[in-house]
Amino acid sequence: MALAERKCTACEGGVEPLSDDQARKMLRETPGWEIVDNRIERTFKFANFVEAMGFANEITRIAEEENHHPDLHISWGKVKVDLSTHKIGGLSENDFIVAAKIDRILDL
Repeated sequence: MALAERKCTACEGGVEPLSDDQARKMLRETPGWEIVDNRIERTFKFANFVEAMGFANEITRIAEEENHHPDLHISWGKVKVDLSTHKIGGLSENDFIVAAKIDRILDL
């Protein structure tokens, strides 16, 4: 099943983060995202601040539905999204699920 079709599962901690190999495999399903330290990130560009805020608001809807919340950095014409699973100190499948759903907002 495609990542964007999956649902996030609750993470209570106590599980290991994805291995480098597992994370790189999932990254192939989320083109445009990069692994940086213990997170994945991507910067989206827009024509103006209003479009950037509209995109950020759509991300908010996804984050609430999945109960998995990214860090958003919003500036004029840009939204940078950072995803990681804080409770495990690294990446989980949930990060990639939310990334895939974010990509769908713009039909990427």
